[in-house]
Amino acid sequence: MIELTPKENFSYNEINKHSIQGFLYSPFKKEYPEFHDIKGFKFFCFSDIFPTNDYEEGVKKNIIISSPDNSFIQFLRHGLEGQKIISGHEFEIRSRVIKVSLNKIWITGSPIVLYKDNKNNIYYSFERDKDLLFFLDRIKDNALKKYNAFYNEDFILLDNIFDRLVFNKEVVVNTIKKGNEFIIIGSMWKNLEKECISNDQRKFYSFLMETGLGEKNSMGFGFVNPVRRH
Repeated sequence: MIELTPKENFSYNEINKHSIQGFLYSPFKKEYPEFHDIKGFKFFCFSDIFPTNDYEEGVKKNIIISSPDNSFIQFLRHGLEGQKIISGHEFEIRSRVIKVSLNKIWITGSPIVLYKDNKNNIYYSFERDKDLLFFLDRIKDNALKKYNAFYNEDFILLDNIFDRLVFNKEVVVNTIKKGNEFIIIGSMWKNLEKECISNDQRKFYSFLMETGLGEKNSMGFGFVNPVRRH
């Protein structure tokens, strides 16, 4: 959990996902300059900055970074503390590690993004494609590739990745990188539930909760939070 205390007032939309990603990469520039250019999965995700109102001088906001790699979290935690600049705005940064228990019900904290056609940069869209099975199959395939790459295993999930889903909305995210605008399509979910997580599946689902669902996790897409029934 990163606490960000701004030193001035400015609009919420002045900091986007690329801004946050660059901020999170900044501690690596000195000791691991090649980290940004590593091909393949980065194995971390982050929430949107919350609450989602404009920045006010001295009023704290928060962002959560999640990863199955504890050494990554510890390095990031110490590397980010102090006074930092994000998108030209100065912040006082404080951090703490929080432990989140696995639960069988999740809610999205940022949109889940999947490619329909990676080569042509076409994203999957519920409004256009209307194919839940494609979504479930692609998200499962992506999850297994990430998990097996991280742990160097050959884990297989025969079941559906989720048994119950409650759709919230489709979103279009406009983000700017090096002056160029990019449009990314994703989906938000009120409920992503696995009715029964067996003992041999707990490691897999814990990994997913920490690394995020779908693609572009290191850009802050696919972040999930566990939900407890009252």
